[in-house]
Amino acid sequence: MLERFLPSHDAIKRSRLLRWLGPRIHDPLLWHINRRTVARGVAMGVFFGLMIPIAQIPAAAMASLLLRGNLWIAAVSTLISNPLTYGPLYYLAYRLGAGVIGTRTPPDLTPSDIEAPVRMIDSLAQAWVWVTGIGQPLLVGMLIMAVTGATLGYWGTQLFWRIKVANKRRHARRNRQSRPKVIPPGPLGSR
Repeated sequence: MLERFLPSHDAIKRSRLLRWLGPRIHDPLLWHINRRTVARGVAMGVFFGLMIPIAQIPAAAMASLLLRGNLWIAAVSTLISNPLTYGPLYYLAYRLGAGVIGTRTPPDLTPSDIEAPVRMIDSLAQAWVWVTGIGQPLLVGMLIMAVTGATLGYWGTQLFWRIKVANKRRHARRNRQSRPKVIPPGPLGSR
């Protein structure tokens, strides 16, 4: 089903944008759809989709090259975080990290406090204050969510794949058993 949306192997070989990767890009495991490579691709995509807010797709693609996961699945799986889910994901990550570290949630965040991280990047000292304040629980929460999401994505894909194959085999077996049995004719000379 997914194969029709993926580029052909020849198109990939001819691509000038991918030439710099050399022979590694031609590894068949990066492009085949099978249980192991898809599960690896989902795990890498979900990990980088939840862990880093920028350059998620290139990071997942590089990890895919190294760990031999399906490249396209890894890229698409990063879309677990998108402009619609950033707010809830980062809020949940902050709350999770604050709970793990034991940091109290700030009592009230005024609009000037919300804009503060953007202004704090001016100096390294102010950035450090932000990281030890809001940033540290956020990073811890993001790491926990990324590792948990990648693990669940990997094993969930493996389980889904096995269930799908088992159902397909069960359905084929039922079809074979429900067909009427045809008795082959006996030897030509006998009646």
